[in-house]
Amino acid sequence: MVNIEQQLAGLVAREAIRDLPLRYCDCVWRDDIDGLVDLFTADGHFTADMGGRSARFEGRARLHEMFTKGLAIRPRPYIHNHVIELLDDGLARGRCYLDLRSARKDMEYLGAGYYTDEYVVTPVGWKFRSRHFVALRMDDIPDGLE
Repeated sequence: MVNIEQQLAGLVAREAIRDLPLRYCDCVWRDDIDGLVDLFTADGHFTADMGGRSARFEGRARLHEMFTKGLAIRPRPYIHNHVIELLDDGLARGRCYLDLRSARKDMEYLGAGYYTDEYVVTPVGWKFRSRHFVALRMDDIPDGLE
């Protein structure tokens, strides 16, 4: 049986993890590339499956490069339906779903997909260890990801 302290710790962890995709979207909206990269662990990675192609970006320098290219299309993400599974030893995994609009094209529909994430608690809080984006529809693919 889970005691009240364990329940509270689980709720606090879930709320901190739930904040990661929200902060991710906020950074995208504000073109805050450094903020995006800081949401990942130093060895974190992002994988994108778009248009039948897959690309993986690992480490802060590669993430910075990828986000710089990705934000050039001026995406405006809306994240929803975040599901979180707490694991042992400060680890968790989750999924969330994406609707994407284009600021370049008067907020026209740009695409949809989902993320599968791995999270890890660090001395400064929860971070993405990995983020895997699968595009179900993507009308504009950033250079370097096509």
